[in-house]
Amino acid sequence: MAWVLVCNFCCIFRKIIANTLLPMPHQPIKVGSAFEGWSPLEKDIIYRVFVPLLPPPWHCFKTEPCIARETPARNFQVRVDLECGCITSYSQSKGLCFLHHFRELRKNHVPNILDTLCTNFYLDVNKTAQWFHLLVTSAWKFFPLSSRCCLTMLPSSRSCKFCITGDSKSITIEMMFGVQQHSSDIFVSNESPEGIFMRNTIWSESYAVAEAKFFRELGSQAPHGSFHLECLRVCARILVGTGFSTYTLKTVVMHLLTTIPLKDWRERDFLLRLRDIMQYLRVCLEEKRLYHFFFGNKKVPKGLDLPLDLQEAEAVNLFYYLVGNPDAHAKALREFMQLRYWLTR
Repeated sequence: MAWVLVCNFCCIFRKIIANTLLPMPHQPIKVGSAFEGWSPLEKDIIYRVFVPLLPPPWHCFKTEPCIARETPARNFQVRVDLECGCITSYSQSKGLCFLHHFRELRKNHVPNILDTLCTNFYLDVNKTAQWFHLLVTSAWKFFPLSSRCCLTMLPSSRSCKFCITGDSKSITIEMMFGVQQHSSDIFVSNESPEGIFMRNTIWSESYAVAEAKFFRELGSQAPHGSFHLECLRVCARILVGTGFSTYTLKTVVMHLLTTIPLKDWRERDFLLRLRDIMQYLRVCLEEKRLYHFFFGNKKVPKGLDLPLDLQEAEAVNLFYYLVGNPDAHAKALREFMQLRYWLTR
């Protein structure tokens, strides 16, 4: 149901945006635990999708790296440049090239990306999120479902999240959006680390699409009855309310899935794999390092398309905040002991 709704929304988006110079939402991509099959929640599930943005005619997106001291994650700005389209079939059919007729097209009030979604030629996350909000509310009017269901836009400055309620049921959907990196499975996106302020023109590198592809391809290779997602779901459910993020656990499991053969993730191996997950996490905590799955990892499956600089990058420690912080380290170890107790009792 959620996926059908998203696809219909994006289809209507494209009709609304036609004949403008605004970004074109591309085919949405399923991401996150709900679509990957390991959501720790039975209720209040959030269905997340990633919507790639394509530049409008006569425009191009250029990602420029920028430094953020608060986190080891890679961040970028998305510069919107103009391109000459005088000899393209599109310009011949429309009559004007945006680069050479910028002022004239502005006078004609043609909605364009620079005026609507940019700050000083850089794509603005907040403005883009607000634009998605407007698209959703505008598109909702065309849904037959709108006559008997209620659309509620949920507050969020950097993303588009909404809830559709009807017949005592509700579906919550979050639309993430961003720009593809070098025709790869890596994007720069509207995501931001929890608790960290990011400027409106800063986009963080997102691995959500690559992660979803990892689990999708693994699922196609795994033997019937594989329990790798069930292991992840059980551990993630226990993590709720602790100081550990589900992303930490997801990273641990992805590392183990490229180390332990898929044939050893069956139901009969369930307890052994849970023990392996806890053991791996314990060692990482003791050593204060858990490496990001995609940075310089030679075990990333060949089917995933990563930018060359990411393949050759130095490993990134997701537990960087434990280094030089004995109080945080001691707290993490205590929480791990509690976590292991809950899992084994």
